[in-house]
Amino acid sequence: VSLVESGGGLVQAGGSLRLSCAASGSTASINAMGWYRQAPGKQRELVARITSGGGSTFYANSVKGRFTISRDNAKNTVYLQMNRLKPEDSAVYYCNAQVPGPNYWGQGTQVTVSS
Repeated sequence: VSLVESGGGLVQAGGSLRLSCAASGSTASINAMGWYRQAPGKQRELVARITSGGGSTFYANSVKGRFTISRDNAKNTVYLQMNRLKPEDSAVYYCNAQVPGPNYWGQGTQVTVSS
């Protein structure tokens, strides 16, 4: 499985961004897809996750009500709509595909929120 992220960038506090993650390869093996983030000096943390059928989602408390994860199975793409962004949301965001065995990761996309 190969994951390619896009959509990061620089935005002012209160603004919005949408991240995309396109999966290719053995996508039928993917059970769930998620977004993680890692800020400098901090551990990588789970931001949001969605199951393959799209019926179940999880959000970190810090993003609930502001971020929305969704997926387009026909395009093998997962999205993260980020609204009301805060400076503390600044990080490298990584796409993750959960499969039997070791998970797959994208290369990461930088999100910077200025105050």
